[in-house]
Amino acid sequence: MNLRERKKVAAWRAIRVAALRLFQEQGYEATTVEQIAAAADVSRATFFNYFASKEAVVFDQDPEERDAWRALMADRPDDEPLWESLTAIMIGFNETLRDRMPLQRRLKAQSPALAQSTQAFGEQFTTDLGDWVTARTGGEDDAILQLNLARAATVTAYQTWPADEPFDAYLQRLRRYLDQARPRLAPGP
Repeated sequence: MNLRERKKVAAWRAIRVAALRLFQEQGYEATTVEQIAAAADVSRATFFNYFASKEAVVFDQDPEERDAWRALMADRPDDEPLWESLTAIMIGFNETLRDRMPLQRRLKAQSPALAQSTQAFGEQFTTDLGDWVTARTGGEDDAILQLNLARAATVTAYQTWPADEPFDAYLQRLRRYLDQARPRLAPGP
């Protein structure tokens, strides 16, 4: 990254850090864009140069996250069974959310506006993972089934994660559900 790009990423992160701190201190609903901008020492216009909305501060991915999860996909050996690759990628991706997912979850629980949000973290990851599976397998029916099983196990782990459990318990739950969802495909006709 050149200097300009590094400065843009640093500004993006400064705004997010300020916003998340304010959300924790005074709640999502009570925090304004103006307060976030002031806490990040930027103008309101600059805030909107980086985030489309206050909600986007909660859900948008870090500018460098996509490279990290693409590396997770690229690092999987071509001869590795698809399910093993999907399991490693899903766990690796979720581990990258360790610092953010619990806070996002709390904010959604505390805020009716966020709870109704149609935006979810991981949308771009899901698209990239689907593209990766298709490129790797040619989009075979079995591969799409495995992708959807892995996604369902991940969603189920998140939905059944008790609010009082730590993030590591969520990861254990995710591993268990991925193991339970492991395809046990019968030989074809």
